Amino acid sequence: MRTKNNEGLVLVSSLVVTILLLGIGGTLVLRSGMGKHLSTPPPSSRYSSTAHHPNAKVTLSVLGDTFSGYSTLRANTFQSALIERGVGVKYDDEFNQLTRARAINNGKADIIVTSLDQFLRHKPQGKIVGLIDRTVGADAVVLNTRRFPQLKSLGDLEKLVSQRRHQGQTTKIVFAGDTPSEFLAMVLDTSFDNFNLADLEIATVADASLATQKLKDDANVAVAILWEPFVHQAKQQGNTVVLSSADVPKTIVDVIVASQPIMNSQPKAVQAFIETYYQRIDATLQDPNQLVRQIALDGKLTQSEAKAVNRGIQFFTSVEAQEWMKSGQLDQRIKSISSILALAGKGTPVTDNPQSLYSAIYLSPVAKRTKTLMQAIAIDNPELAKRLRRRSTAPVPQPKTVAINQAPAVGHLKVRGEVKFQTGSAELTGDSAATLQQLAQQIREFSPNTIGIQIQGHTSRTGTAALNQKLSAQRAAAVERYLQTQQVNHYLTSEGLGYSKPLPGSDPASPLNQRTVIRLVRIGGA
Repeated sequence: MRTKNNEGLVLVSSLVVTILLLGIGGTLVLRSGMGKHLSTPPPSSRYSSTAHHPNAKVTLSVLGDTFSGYSTLRANTFQSALIERGVGVKYDDEFNQLTRARAINNGKADIIVTSLDQFLRHKPQGKIVGLIDRTVGADAVVLNTRRFPQLKSLGDLEKLVSQRRHQGQTTKIVFAGDTPSEFLAMVLDTSFDNFNLADLEIATVADASLATQKLKDDANVAVAILWEPFVHQAKQQGNTVVLSSADVPKTIVDVIVASQPIMNSQPKAVQAFIETYYQRIDATLQDPNQLVRQIALDGKLTQSEAKAVNRGIQFFTSVEAQEWMKSGQLDQRIKSISSILALAGKGTPVTDNPQSLYSAIYLSPVAKRTKTLMQAIAIDNPELAKRLRRRSTAPVPQPKTVAINQAPAVGHLKVRGEVKFQTGSAELTGDSAATLQQLAQQIREFSPNTIGIQIQGHTSRTGTAALNQKLSAQRAAAVERYLQTQQVNHYLTSEGLGYSKPLPGSDPASPLNQRTVIRLVRIGGA
């Protein structure tokens, strides 16, 4: 009897939450595209529009593309709910990111949806007023293991590129230009010591489906950067995912940007837009399968492919979006992503006042309302309350040392600066602190649930092998201990290799071989 009574309370509370979050009756239908871009843009008539609805006192012009994460904005249910507040929506696709940003500047768009890296790169004259999602596996770097069976890591790719160069052959990387795939290529180039875009011939295409085809057909393509459902398909064909957005889960973030003129002239319309959007998103957390069904139907995908797409996208709730803006997490994302763009020669780092780029005032009311509802339902439905907060209490898995030593390699992290020790000892020099603090920040970009860290100490060939082995192990352990003081929550292990692995083509006695290597390995995911 107690169980049945509790189940009844849960059912009632869930129904109340649905009604209150939506503000109206009905269910959300999410219309999802197959990818972030299509090779041929669909006509605007593909989308519903309430621009000329008799109840529309204000019409907002919204530009985006066919990415699944944006589809709530073009769904009938969202637009119908918004028209009840006197706001119409005209949603169109603009596949050129620079043109999309300029549309804000010249008054052709009131709101655009885009990725945070594109916002920072093209600098539209507006502010971020909402956070949509971050991809957690939907984008991935795929090695062409089907054609090159030896390709399992970035180190293997580095060797293949070198071998083919000596044979007079080029090696290609393919991805859709002006998309998160291109940004993921920048992440690789700036983060890994054994990956260099300049060593590869870059082939850009319009869509991930075309990149998938080239991965299959072009004999010179060794790596492709894809999004779902093509990642899933490539894996089924025997290829290797070496890195995905699940490994760098805060790298690809999608945002809502409002123009300065519309915020000045129609602040209530912007408020209604943001509140209605998050009411829809917060409500859908009760039935995630709803999204899967719609993704499969809209994209003509199998159930398995649709689930892969849905798993790869994590939507922000109103509460989480507000916390990101108020806790400094968005500031950190802006600084980190702008630094990657700067290292890739695509922008300048944002070091001062990142708060000037966004505003939380429009989502505060809906976040407050959702928090109140969370408190009301937490006793009867704690799982739903947790999903609305989007907080995970699961501990980071700690693999055994033996397991991590045998874990698949990802690549070597690029150490920006030098890790120095006192001569003949394992004591870090004072000027190593800045390098290790930067290194800790780099490591924190990776998920501790999927990526483990091996710290390898190397010496030059001076003195006995035993002495060098001991010293290299002590130095690697010193780096491990320092990183543990820098809020690095990953599984860390260290080892000394002495002078057994000098740099290729170097004199084994050269001081260049006295180095610390940060090796990333896969302990989960992919």
